[in-house]
Amino acid sequence: MTKPVQWSGARLRATRDLTSDIRLFEIEPEGAFVATTPGSHIDVVVDIDGRPQLRSYSLVGPCADGCYRIAVKRLRNSRGGSVGMWRLQAGERLTISVPSNSFELSYGRSEYLLLAGGIGITPIYTMALALLQAGANFRLLYAARRRDELALADELARHLGDRLQLFVDDEGQGIDIAGEIARLDPRGELYICGPFGMLEAAKHHWHEAGRPAAQLRYETFGSSGGFASAPFRVNIPRLGLEIDVPANRSMLEALEEAGVDIIFGCRRGECGLCALPVLAAPVGVDHRDVFFSAEEKAANDRLCTCVSRIAGGCITLDTPDRHSPAAPDLLTAPA
Repeated sequence: MTKPVQWSGARLRATRDLTSDIRLFEIEPEGAFVATTPGSHIDVVVDIDGRPQLRSYSLVGPCADGCYRIAVKRLRNSRGGSVGMWRLQAGERLTISVPSNSFELSYGRSEYLLLAGGIGITPIYTMALALLQAGANFRLLYAARRRDELALADELARHLGDRLQLFVDDEGQGIDIAGEIARLDPRGELYICGPFGMLEAAKHHWHEAGRPAAQLRYETFGSSGGFASAPFRVNIPRLGLEIDVPANRSMLEALEEAGVDIIFGCRRGECGLCALPVLAAPVGVDHRDVFFSAEEKAANDRLCTCVSRIAGGCITLDTPDRHSPAAPDLLTAPA
């Protein structure tokens, strides 16, 4: 079951490679253009192994010309979304959602610190341009493993000048997150989008510094965690089911395909709608969500099925459903 989403037909106008594994997609809606705000995203219907699946992508730039732009990183451990997107050719028709925003940028703050890691630059790029136009006091710290993975860095440098700092892991550079938080005005806000480790470190240092939780805003990929994705099994005694979860599928997707009626929303580990009780779990539960607190994750009694995994073996979950209906159609979006 999904929360109501407005769908629209669209056309892929053009693509452009930003790096060797990050591609920019220009998508022209066939219906009315809906204005976007910094932090907005769209859902795209992607064909994965002959099945329609939803993937969420942050919008890049202000989209002032009536064209939505997203950047997709082709992942080695892709669940199929990035591979499916990279197969698309200019001129193809798509089904997309109307833009929505769960990563809103607030204006009028004393200072802003923007942190981006890898492909997490996509919403942060848009926020930086908006803050520049608003005349705000801000800095952007952007990290990647290699220099050639710093997508949009040249364009950001032209716009931002010394407001931008780049950090390259392979060159021995890293962001001192605790130190940067200490520099931030007490009334300032931190916005972060990046891999799981960066986000967890920022949350830890923010809490340790006694900063108000409301002044930390974040978004995550929903695909990175403490270890590489591996296949595992899910046992649901109430339904008499044992379900295989391949390395390239999420737990939620496997449950859907098995016909388990489950509520979900964001598919990024942010809303908690898809969380299920854990009855028994092996060592190595990888909570990749940002919904539960560190204490709740340590308790291992609930997990978000859209992003969480285990290192292998079998995990036993409960569900309020007492039957296993036929697998529902995933989408009722226009063809």
